[in-house]
Amino acid sequence: MKLYLVPTPIGNLDDITLRAIKVLQSVDGILAEDTRNSGMLLKHLGISKPLFAHHAHNEHHSTAGIIKMLKEGKNLALISDAGTPAISDPGFLLVRECLKLGLEVECLPGATAFVPALVNSGLPADRFTFEGFLPHKKGRQTRLTNLQEEERTMIFYESPHRLIKTLEQLAEYLGPERQACVSRELTKVFEENIRGTLQEVVQHYQANPTTIKGEIVLVIAGKA
Repeated sequence: MKLYLVPTPIGNLDDITLRAIKVLQSVDGILAEDTRNSGMLLKHLGISKPLFAHHAHNEHHSTAGIIKMLKEGKNLALISDAGTPAISDPGFLLVRECLKLGLEVECLPGATAFVPALVNSGLPADRFTFEGFLPHKKGRQTRLTNLQEEERTMIFYESPHRLIKTLEQLAEYLGPERQACVSRELTKVFEENIRGTLQEVVQHYQANPTTIKGEIVLVIAGKA
Protein backbone atom coordinates (compact mmCIF):
# COMPACT_ATOMS: atom_id res chain seq x y z
CA MET A 1 0.00 0.00 0.00
CA LYS A 2 1.25 3.44 -0.89
CA LEU A 3 0.10 7.02 -1.08
CA TYR A 4 1.22 8.77 -4.26
CA LEU A 5 1.31 12.57 -4.47
CA VAL A 6 0.64 13.34 -8.11
CA PRO A 7 1.05 16.85 -9.59
CA THR A 8 -1.57 17.88 -12.13
CA PRO A 9 -1.39 20.59 -14.84
CA ILE A 10 -1.75 24.20 -13.69
CA GLY A 11 -3.40 25.10 -16.98
CA ASN A 12 -2.22 23.36 -20.13
CA LEU A 13 -3.40 19.75 -19.88
CA ASP A 14 -0.38 18.55 -21.88
CA ASP A 15 1.83 19.35 -18.89
CA ILE A 16 1.00 16.13 -17.04
CA THR A 17 3.86 13.62 -17.07
CA LEU A 18 3.76 10.12 -18.51
CA ARG A 19 4.62 8.76 -15.08
CA ALA A 20 1.72 10.64 -13.48
CA ILE A 21 -0.67 9.10 -16.00
CA LYS A 22 0.68 5.62 -15.30
CA VAL A 23 0.24 6.07 -11.55
CA LEU A 24 -3.31 7.39 -11.91
CA GLN A 25 -4.11 4.41 -14.12
CA SER A 26 -2.72 1.92 -11.60
CA VAL A 27 -4.04 3.09 -8.22
CA ASP A 28 -7.19 1.80 -6.53
CA GLY A 29 -8.59 5.27 -5.90
CA ILE A 30 -7.87 8.98 -6.32
CA LEU A 31 -8.18 11.63 -3.61
CA ALA A 32 -9.23 14.93 -5.17
CA GLU A 33 -9.53 18.48 -3.91
CA ASP A 34 -12.59 18.98 -6.15
CA THR A 35 -13.99 15.78 -7.64
CA ARG A 36 -15.73 17.72 -10.42
CA ASN A 37 -12.55 19.42 -11.63
CA SER A 38 -10.53 16.25 -11.28
CA GLY A 39 -13.24 14.27 -13.02
CA MET A 40 -12.81 16.42 -16.12
CA LEU A 41 -9.04 15.89 -16.10
CA LEU A 42 -9.41 12.12 -15.68
CA LYS A 43 -11.97 12.02 -18.48
CA HIS A 44 -9.50 13.89 -20.71
CA LEU A 45 -6.87 11.26 -19.85
CA GLY A 46 -9.28 8.36 -20.35
CA ILE A 47 -8.92 7.23 -16.73
CA SER A 48 -11.83 5.89 -14.70
CA LYS A 49 -11.15 5.39 -10.99
CA PRO A 50 -13.11 5.88 -7.75
CA LEU A 51 -12.83 9.52 -6.62
CA PHE A 52 -12.80 10.59 -2.96
CA ALA A 53 -13.03 14.19 -1.77
CA HIS A 54 -10.05 15.44 0.26
CA HIS A 55 -9.93 19.22 0.62
CA ALA A 56 -9.23 21.99 3.10
CA HIS A 57 -12.70 21.75 4.67
CA ASN A 58 -12.75 18.00 5.32
CA GLU A 59 -9.11 16.88 5.50
CA HIS A 60 -9.10 16.41 9.28
CA HIS A 61 -12.16 14.16 9.01
CA SER A 62 -11.28 12.35 5.77
CA THR A 63 -7.71 11.46 6.78
CA ALA A 64 -8.87 8.64 9.06
CA GLY A 65 -10.80 6.96 6.25
CA ILE A 66 -7.87 7.30 3.86
CA ILE A 67 -5.49 5.76 6.40
CA LYS A 68 -7.92 2.87 6.80
CA MET A 69 -7.92 2.22 3.03
CA LEU A 70 -4.12 2.31 2.91
CA LYS A 71 -3.88 -0.14 5.81
CA GLU A 72 -6.24 -2.44 3.92
CA GLY A 73 -3.64 -2.61 1.16
CA LYS A 74 -4.99 -0.07 -1.31
CA ASN A 75 -2.77 2.21 -3.37
CA LEU A 76 -4.11 5.77 -3.52
CA ALA A 77 -3.16 8.93 -5.40
CA LEU A 78 -3.65 12.42 -4.01
CA ILE A 79 -4.15 15.24 -6.52
CA SER A 80 -5.11 18.90 -6.15
CA ASP A 81 -7.09 21.06 -8.56
CA ALA A 82 -3.80 22.20 -10.12
CA GLY A 83 -0.13 21.77 -9.34
CA THR A 84 1.58 19.75 -6.63
CA PRO A 85 -0.41 18.61 -3.57
CA ALA A 86 0.49 20.27 -0.24
CA ILE A 87 1.83 23.44 -1.93
CA SER A 88 -0.84 25.89 -0.71
CA ASP A 89 -3.23 22.95 -1.14
CA PRO A 90 -4.30 20.00 1.06
CA GLY A 91 -1.78 17.22 1.59
CA PHE A 92 0.48 18.07 4.51
CA LEU A 93 -1.75 16.63 7.23
CA LEU A 94 -2.28 13.38 5.35
CA VAL A 95 1.41 12.95 4.53
CA ARG A 96 2.40 13.61 8.14
CA GLU A 97 -0.09 11.04 9.43
CA CYS A 98 1.02 8.41 6.91
CA LEU A 99 4.68 8.86 7.81
CA LYS A 100 3.90 8.75 11.53
CA LEU A 101 2.19 5.37 11.00
CA GLY A 102 4.97 3.99 8.81
CA LEU A 103 2.90 4.04 5.61
CA GLU A 104 4.78 4.57 2.36
CA VAL A 105 4.51 7.95 0.62
CA GLU A 106 5.91 8.81 -2.80
CA CYS A 107 5.80 12.24 -4.42
CA LEU A 108 6.11 12.54 -8.20
CA PRO A 109 7.81 15.57 -9.74
CA GLY A 110 5.67 17.79 -11.90
CA ALA A 111 3.81 21.05 -12.34
CA THR A 112 3.73 23.79 -9.73
CA ALA A 113 2.96 27.44 -10.45
CA PHE A 114 5.72 29.20 -8.54
CA VAL A 115 8.66 27.65 -10.42
CA PRO A 116 7.86 29.02 -13.92
CA ALA A 117 6.79 32.33 -12.34
CA LEU A 118 10.14 32.63 -10.57
CA VAL A 119 12.22 31.63 -13.58
CA ASN A 120 10.48 33.92 -16.06
CA SER A 121 10.42 36.90 -13.67
CA GLY A 122 14.02 37.80 -14.44
CA LEU A 123 14.70 38.10 -10.69
CA PRO A 124 17.44 36.08 -8.91
CA ALA A 125 16.44 32.42 -8.66
CA ASP A 126 19.49 31.04 -6.85
CA ARG A 127 18.01 31.84 -3.43
CA PHE A 128 14.31 32.40 -2.82
CA THR A 129 11.56 32.00 -0.24
CA PHE A 130 8.06 30.74 -0.99
CA GLU A 131 5.55 32.62 1.18
CA GLY A 132 2.33 31.28 -0.32
CA PHE A 133 -0.73 33.37 0.59
CA LEU A 134 -0.25 36.23 3.02
CA PRO A 135 -2.56 36.13 6.07
CA HIS A 136 -5.79 37.91 5.25
CA LYS A 137 -6.13 39.73 8.58
CA LYS A 138 -4.42 38.50 11.75
CA GLY A 139 -0.66 38.50 11.37
CA ARG A 140 -0.61 40.20 7.97
CA GLN A 141 1.18 43.38 9.09
CA THR A 142 3.64 41.36 11.17
CA ARG A 143 4.48 39.14 8.19
CA LEU A 144 4.99 42.16 5.91
CA THR A 145 7.18 43.87 8.50
CA ASN A 146 9.32 40.74 8.88
CA LEU A 147 9.79 40.54 5.10
CA GLN A 148 11.30 44.05 4.95
CA GLU A 149 14.74 42.60 5.69
CA GLU A 150 14.40 39.53 3.45
CA GLU A 151 17.28 39.41 0.97
CA ARG A 152 16.05 36.42 -1.04
CA THR A 153 13.56 36.68 -3.89
CA MET A 154 10.04 36.31 -2.46
CA ILE A 155 7.17 34.39 -4.04
CA PHE A 156 3.50 34.82 -3.13
CA TYR A 157 0.19 33.43 -4.32
CA GLU A 158 -2.76 35.82 -4.50
CA SER A 159 -6.39 35.85 -5.56
CA PRO A 160 -7.65 38.32 -8.20
CA HIS A 161 -9.84 40.36 -5.83
CA ARG A 162 -6.96 40.94 -3.40
CA LEU A 163 -4.19 41.62 -5.92
CA ILE A 164 -4.19 45.42 -6.01
CA LYS A 165 -4.45 45.71 -2.22
CA THR A 166 -1.57 43.28 -1.75
CA LEU A 167 0.61 45.05 -4.30
CA GLU A 168 -0.11 48.40 -2.63
CA GLN A 169 0.84 46.99 0.77
CA LEU A 170 4.01 45.40 -0.59
CA ALA A 171 4.97 48.78 -2.09
CA GLU A 172 4.29 50.42 1.28
CA TYR A 173 6.36 47.96 3.32
CA LEU A 174 9.12 47.06 0.84
CA GLY A 175 9.34 50.28 -1.12
CA PRO A 176 7.70 51.37 -4.40
CA GLU A 177 10.95 50.91 -6.37
CA ARG A 178 11.30 47.21 -5.47
CA GLN A 179 11.35 45.09 -8.65
CA ALA A 180 8.43 42.71 -9.14
CA CYS A 181 6.69 40.41 -11.60
CA VAL A 182 3.03 39.38 -11.59
CA SER A 183 2.35 36.15 -13.47
CA ARG A 184 -1.23 35.30 -14.33
CA GLU A 185 -2.85 32.31 -16.04
CA LEU A 186 0.48 30.48 -16.40
CA THR A 187 0.62 27.89 -19.23
CA LYS A 188 -2.83 28.97 -20.46
CA VAL A 189 -3.77 30.74 -23.69
CA PHE A 190 -3.89 34.18 -22.06
CA GLU A 191 -0.75 33.87 -19.93
CA GLU A 192 0.47 37.28 -18.79
CA ASN A 193 3.65 38.46 -17.04
CA ILE A 194 3.79 42.09 -15.93
CA ARG A 195 7.26 43.20 -14.83
CA GLY A 196 8.52 46.45 -13.31
CA THR A 197 8.75 48.24 -9.99
CA LEU A 198 5.96 47.64 -7.48
CA GLN A 199 4.72 51.15 -8.21
CA GLU A 200 4.62 50.48 -11.95
CA VAL A 201 2.84 47.16 -11.48
CA VAL A 202 0.27 48.73 -9.15
CA GLN A 203 -0.39 51.49 -11.69
CA HIS A 204 -0.79 48.94 -14.46
CA TYR A 205 -3.50 47.02 -12.64
CA GLN A 206 -5.22 50.14 -11.34
CA ALA A 207 -5.56 51.18 -14.99
CA ASN A 208 -6.56 47.67 -16.14
CA PRO A 209 -8.65 46.12 -13.34
CA THR A 210 -10.72 43.97 -15.70
CA THR A 211 -7.62 41.94 -16.65
CA ILE A 212 -7.20 40.63 -13.09
CA LYS A 213 -8.44 37.07 -13.52
CA GLY A 214 -7.23 33.55 -12.89
CA GLU A 215 -4.45 32.17 -10.71
CA ILE A 216 -1.80 34.74 -9.77
CA VAL A 217 1.83 34.45 -8.62
CA LEU A 218 3.78 37.46 -7.34
CA VAL A 219 7.59 37.43 -7.46
CA ILE A 220 9.30 40.25 -5.56
CA ALA A 221 13.01 41.08 -5.40
CA GLY A 222 14.71 40.75 -2.04
CA LYS A 223 16.34 43.63 -0.21
CA ALA A 224 19.54 44.72 -1.96
